[in-house]
Amino acid sequence: MIKKIILIGAGGHSKSCIDVIESSSEFDIVGLIDNDLDQKKILDYPILGDDSNLLAFRDKIAYAFITVGQIKNANLRENLYNNLVSLNFKIPIIKSSLAYVSPHSNILSGTIVMHGSIVNSAVEVGTNCILNSNSLVEHDCKIGNNSHIATGAILNGGVNIGNNSFIGSNTVIKQNINIGNNCVIGAGLFIKKNINDGVTIK
Repeated sequence: MIKKIILIGAGGHSKSCIDVIESSSEFDIVGLIDNDLDQKKILDYPILGDDSNLLAFRDKIAYAFITVGQIKNANLRENLYNNLVSLNFKIPIIKSSLAYVSPHSNILSGTIVMHGSIVNSAVEVGTNCILNSNSLVEHDCKIGNNSHIATGAILNGGVNIGNNSFIGSNTVIKQNINIGNNCVIGAGLFIKKNINDGVTIK
């Protein structure tokens, strides 16, 4: 049975999320919630209201998903996720039909695995993460909550990513490297040493 879902956030990232959700037949998108009410539609889906309207929709729609992007920090996504939990929405795992996710991996609620991504065996991914298009998460990697692995990024075997961290497009992380919490790693880098909490590398 197709389940109705509302999306939280109507910026650019939401368009990619919509495409991923449409690639399977699991959910029917009712519309989006966004605090910028000047917009009326995103990809022909209506803007239903702002955050203050969420509680009213909870009685009609069980599922919600965060479609706000993340680069500089995870604060907004984390706050939105906690709000959805407090309102008792069901927050699913979204997997593109064009991604590969090993049955021997474990991914938690609110995470999206986007087109072309590969999640190999013995991988653990926390809540509310983005595994963006064409990212590769190799065997035995661990990714904390609210983290974003951007387009084309490669995490080799045994890499650990902390909570609330961002790994930029086409960055490669050497095997068995640890990246701390609240880190921002820029695009196109090769990371071959451990990174402490709260570090930004451009």
